[in-house]
Amino acid sequence: MLHRLSMGSFLRQQPSCLFILIILHLVAHEARTLSSDGEALLAFKKAVTNSDGVFLNWREQDADPCNWKGVRCDGPSKRVINLILAYHRLVGPIPPEIGRLNQLQTLLLQGNSLYGPLPPELGNCTKLQQLYLQGNYLSGNIPSEFGDLVELEALDLSSNTLSGSIPHSLDKLSKLTSFNVSMNFLTGAIPSSGLLVNFNETSFVGNLGLCGKQINSVCKDALQSPSNGPQSPSSDDMNKKNGKNSTRLVISAVATVGALLLVALMCFWGCFLYKNFGKKDMRGFRVELCGGSSVVMFHGDLPYSSKDILKKLETMDEENIIGAGGFGTVYKLAMDDGNVFALKRIVKTNEGLDRFFDRELEILGSVKHRYLVNLRGYCNSPSSKLLIYDYLQGGSLDEVLHEKSEQLDWDARINIILGAAKGLSYLHHDCSPRIIHRDIKSSNILLDGNFEARVSDFGLAKLLEDEESHITTIVAGTFGYLAPEYMQSGRATEKTDVYSFGVLVLEILSGKRPTDASFIEKGLNIVGWLNFLASENREREIVDPNCEGVQIETLDALLSLAKQCVSSLPEERPTMHRVVQMLESDVITPCPSDFYDSE
Repeated sequence: MLHRLSMGSFLRQQPSCLFILIILHLVAHEARTLSSDGEALLAFKKAVTNSDGVFLNWREQDADPCNWKGVRCDGPSKRVINLILAYHRLVGPIPPEIGRLNQLQTLLLQGNSLYGPLPPELGNCTKLQQLYLQGNYLSGNIPSEFGDLVELEALDLSSNTLSGSIPHSLDKLSKLTSFNVSMNFLTGAIPSSGLLVNFNETSFVGNLGLCGKQINSVCKDALQSPSNGPQSPSSDDMNKKNGKNSTRLVISAVATVGALLLVALMCFWGCFLYKNFGKKDMRGFRVELCGGSSVVMFHGDLPYSSKDILKKLETMDEENIIGAGGFGTVYKLAMDDGNVFALKRIVKTNEGLDRFFDRELEILGSVKHRYLVNLRGYCNSPSSKLLIYDYLQGGSLDEVLHEKSEQLDWDARINIILGAAKGLSYLHHDCSPRIIHRDIKSSNILLDGNFEARVSDFGLAKLLEDEESHITTIVAGTFGYLAPEYMQSGRATEKTDVYSFGVLVLEILSGKRPTDASFIEKGLNIVGWLNFLASENREREIVDPNCEGVQIETLDALLSLAKQCVSSLPEERPTMHRVVQMLESDVITPCPSDFYDSE
């Protein structure tokens, strides 16, 4: 009591002490406030609508972001200097607040699903040395403000949907040693008055509208110039030239707008799926299955009654989620008798799409093969289709190859390649109508307990109706696996699947993803890296050093096969039937093919 009285008396006698305590409290509170760099990163996090959980430790109450995943700070100043978020399944736009990180030196966002325009505010990050944005869905023009990044040494914008011309401001980036804008929709003359003249055609490949000395393509305007010196054009010549330019501009604008609309539709579809299934507001299937639900089983594949299946579905919730594919969430469906199935939930959007899936599923239900993930049946509920597939306990090849690669020795990898080839060949040559997969990649190759491969997700590919051309023009697929002609035209054929399979073979041999950072640093993907090694007779160096039991003869045969599959000319690629034949004759011990065996 005496202490309390003394303290109270002291504060009454010394009012300035109370004021000082308040000031100290405010200062301490201010010290705990998140830094401006942290606020900019939170704006980035807010703009991203989906990820693999990389933002879990990005907390607003932290004083600085230096301990956040993917973030590296300068020690004394606590300013962000590195932001590395490659291959984290990020979906969303890049917000303009990213330009507030004006001490940033490295920005790696490749291999995600980022969309929208490149923010001009990135030009404020004048200390940037490395900028990797390849393998996304970024659109619009390359901002001229990127010319202000005077410290930039590496710039990779490849495999996006960028349009317009390459700004002349990039020509003044004097420290640039790596530059790649390939596989976009860029047009016009490539600047050649500065540093960009030093880069060859590999930096610009896949942009049919580009011209310039770097790619040995003379621009049309240069062709129209007279060879005997400059002359003053007449008004008629000017009118004709303007008319031609206008025509070209209209054609270019229409093509660009069409491509952008297509990308916008893809982004809208992805966002729609995420909003419906990506957030943690799952309440099971009970409400969804109420009224009008029915179960369709193919050829007695499911030894259960519709009532038993619906009853089991009603008990499922987010705890049963085992993954997410391009078209919906995947669940593990365990029946009472111990049998396990995979359940893919696909949203319904309109009656037209609903009828399309009914027709497609009816065909796919009859497709049975040893090397395919078989569709057993589906539940037709009021709001979605619930597809019932075989469950494979080995998971996806992507998970095993890149997270548990020690489990895959040489023989296991060859067996996986052969199984994937047989499954894809069956789709191309034995199905009626024929099926183009359009999204062959390691995450769409599933493994059983013995590492036997099964091709999955073909059920959502476009079925071929035209027996003569076998062409579909719906854009799909994953960057890094797409054939060059598919990126430009949007036309998928059996040969574009063959290209993707060749990339898959290289991924299995090397243990690296097609757009691995070790390739990207050199301005290449895995195909470009193979071509580079081949030019120096070093192809064998591509093999995974952690893979045990590598046999040189079979390695050489696989590399030869892969090079044929990823040829830039579709007509030089073999059919999948021929691929299976070459694998069986040149890679494994010759034996009778079970190519036509179906189960």
